[in-house]
Amino acid sequence: MSIEITMPRLSDTMERGTIIKWHVAEGDEVTAGDVLADVETDKATMEMQSFDDGVVAGIKVPEGQAVDVGTVCAILSEDDDAAAGDQTQPTAAEPAQPAPAPETTPSHVEVIEAAAVRTSAGGSGRPDLRITPVARRLAEAHGVDPATLQGTGPSGRITKKDVLAAAETTQEVAAAVPPSAAPADAVPVESPALAPIEQPGVPSTPVSAGGQLALHDDDRREPVSGMRQTIARRLVQSKQEIPHYQVAMSFDMDALVELRSRLNSELAEYEVKLSMNDLIVRACALAMARNPLMNASWDTDAIVYHNRVHMGVAVALPEERGGGLVVPVIHDADRRSLRSISAQTRALAAKARDRGLSPEDMEGATFTVSNLGMFGVDDFTAIINPPNSAILAVGATLQKPVVRDGELAVGWVMKATLSNDHRVVDGATAARWLNTLKELIEHPSAILV
Repeated sequence: MSIEITMPRLSDTMERGTIIKWHVAEGDEVTAGDVLADVETDKATMEMQSFDDGVVAGIKVPEGQAVDVGTVCAILSEDDDAAAGDQTQPTAAEPAQPAPAPETTPSHVEVIEAAAVRTSAGGSGRPDLRITPVARRLAEAHGVDPATLQGTGPSGRITKKDVLAAAETTQEVAAAVPPSAAPADAVPVESPALAPIEQPGVPSTPVSAGGQLALHDDDRREPVSGMRQTIARRLVQSKQEIPHYQVAMSFDMDALVELRSRLNSELAEYEVKLSMNDLIVRACALAMARNPLMNASWDTDAIVYHNRVHMGVAVALPEERGGGLVVPVIHDADRRSLRSISAQTRALAAKARDRGLSPEDMEGATFTVSNLGMFGVDDFTAIINPPNSAILAVGATLQKPVVRDGELAVGWVMKATLSNDHRVVDGATAARWLNTLKELIEHPSAILV
């Protein structure tokens, strides 16, 4: 019996998906819950799982191809023998029907070629060899010659169990042979799997002049992923539809730097290390709770004021995954401890970079923090992440000359810029929120309770 594995709808807005990587090959055995492939949607990279046990009988969609939801991506067979049907040779008890004899006598070359085909198909000249695809792959991986095995499957077919048993026996024998018994002239052979893989460059596509981009022979043109296209579309939409304006403020960071150092020293035995961003996210969440007019969204002909504070934290994706930016969400951040915020931020950031976030990981943000301070950026402005009405762009915490009590001194200073949706957030509202944030950062005891 065959089961069709179709492109699943992994989010409420998903219409198409791209197979980024297959984790199985034809002939592999899978069980319910196994990850078959990584799928890129319009929101995130997610896992396609198997809901049945069986053998992969066919892969219908290659890596890198986008298909509609519901498209058959792979065929799963519940019978290992059925999946092996086209790759096995007839047994002596079940001879294949011979083809009609040609009227002319075959040439010497044709006879040799036919013999070579039988030897290659059967392995070591055994035309009766029957082996399942999974067993064949395991035999190649373990260096086991299938022709030396006696199959225990139906009609003498060699199964996965037969190959693994032979491989285990081979390893036991090899371990019993002393190193001195190895031939003196043995030369190690480099495994083909370790050979460098050539990556052909993407050919450049010349574009005519006349207001269009002109490419040169040494330029490289790379199609962007579906996720990158979605990011681009949302950013353009945000800038076009939301009336942005910015309000900036500098913060005295001496007290927060000292607090972070003290907390990390006390929490070291618990393997907890708080980042400056953890402290800032917590302070922003408390400032949102104290200024409910900031915790709002534009909704066509109304403003929605949210009762809960969900903090989005911008995370940059690595270049090898296409780059871009995703925003995992820390729910109820104003009610969470610093340790909880730190642990969840790290877990979501790692998941975003390694396997991709689920839609649930990115839903519900009422405010976003984007921090480039770790890259040494002094200050910048950020584009609002809809449906939020504001985003805080956080710069680096740097030692600078400051004036304290009328005297010049050296202190830790951070600059942050708040981008606002003017339909929702008035200038005075933004200023009050920044002043609340400044109070929390410069007198940080309040963020601990």
